[in-house]
Amino acid sequence: MPKPNRSPKPNRNPDPDPDPSPNPNRNPNHGTAGYDPAGYDPHAQVHLGVFFTGVGAELIWTKPSAPSHTAIETFVGIARLLERGLFDAFFLGEGLRVRENQGRVFDLDIAGRPDAITQLSALAGATSRIGLVATQNTTYNYPADLARRLASLDLLSDGRAGWNIVTTDNAWTGENFRHGGWLTHERRYERAGEFVEAAKALWSPAEPDEPDAGGHPGSGAVRAVAVERDTDLVRLRAAATVPPSPQGRPVLFQAGDSDGGRELAARHADVVFSANTGYEKAVAYAADLRARLARHGRAPDSVRILPGAIVVVGDTTRDAEEKARWLLEEQVSPPRAIAFLEQYWGTDLSAWDPDGPLPDIEPSEAELDPSRGTIAIDDRTGKLARIQKWRDQAAERNLSIVQLVREVTARRPPFVGTASQIADEWTRYVRTRAADGFNLLPYLLPDALTDIVDKVVPELQERGSYRTRYEGTTLREHLALPPLPAG
Repeated sequence: MPKPNRSPKPNRNPDPDPDPSPNPNRNPNHGTAGYDPAGYDPHAQVHLGVFFTGVGAELIWTKPSAPSHTAIETFVGIARLLERGLFDAFFLGEGLRVRENQGRVFDLDIAGRPDAITQLSALAGATSRIGLVATQNTTYNYPADLARRLASLDLLSDGRAGWNIVTTDNAWTGENFRHGGWLTHERRYERAGEFVEAAKALWSPAEPDEPDAGGHPGSGAVRAVAVERDTDLVRLRAAATVPPSPQGRPVLFQAGDSDGGRELAARHADVVFSANTGYEKAVAYAADLRARLARHGRAPDSVRILPGAIVVVGDTTRDAEEKARWLLEEQVSPPRAIAFLEQYWGTDLSAWDPDGPLPDIEPSEAELDPSRGTIAIDDRTGKLARIQKWRDQAAERNLSIVQLVREVTARRPPFVGTASQIADEWTRYVRTRAADGFNLLPYLLPDALTDIVDKVVPELQERGSYRTRYEGTTLREHLALPPLPAG
């Protein structure tokens, strides 16, 4: 059978002629075995975003070809590349304190990130369609102030803004703020819920001026509605100071997988940034979230689920596997392996050879140093038992420090293969409703994203599972979300 024609490639024109129909020459049942809670949908579309964390081992920034990660030119280039690839959104992470290691700036990471809203405001003028999503913290911001800044980004971008809602109970980060480490883990999502409710109220449509007591019509002007909250977690009396954008309010993204995070998403989110990328985990997460949506009176299709994913694309399967092996070695380099153990030992281990055995000194009994970022609750205790397990594992298999750390920390990227293989897999996810798309974490800029735009996107379009043009202008329209309720 001759190979079917490709749909127009997005890298030629950011707004090509529409061709929304699936390719009739492809088998509509290709790669569709698995989860099917509401019927296989042969027309389901893959939604794509990019999450730029700016820090962490996932991103390789030391390669000579890597661009500056604090220069605006880098981010303009990325945003325009994604717009060429018809992506839904570009996410920026947030860093409220520079990461440290043993009391010193952690120089294996980027030392500091510009404020996300400020950065995205600059990108709003350099792009025309891509959604712009700012990660913003509900623990160390104030609702009225943050609602105003996000509404400003939404207005200035003509309805392309989103808010990635995050929380933290990290007291080390809190030292940069007046309240310090003032919230316990159990209450951070309680505050987040009240915070988001206050912000949504501030973004509600303004009321028209009402007739006076004598029945005379109002002036036709609108009045800002005062929003009041008075709890031990959120206290304010404020009114909106920015008019609504074409999409009404910023799209709400929620990143969190705890029970509290899932409940917050089910109550308020438009999009969930999930960590459940493997197919079976994605299926379980989708089923759980949709059950929670029903309990909150929301339709199962009212939220888009976008698992986070690192993607390695190769010209052949072997090429992709070699790239994945290289990535593992770069992400867990010898210096990073030593720094990882220092977190657990609680002392300087720079004298130890990363290619030698684990340190033979005893670790401190203190909790893990949180200065490298928020540590999961499960990892905060029991470190001595974990270290002993690592020693047994290393002795049994004769593993060096760097080999051991790679085994216990590194994770194979969930999608490794040719563009065709990845397109088949993503199409299976969305058509069986395991996910609505993916939020990609680039491991090398711009190469990892160029591979997606120039190689994977055309394969998705060939399968009829990816847009060939932007059908709308707002982020809400890109995500095919239901309209906001009126009033």
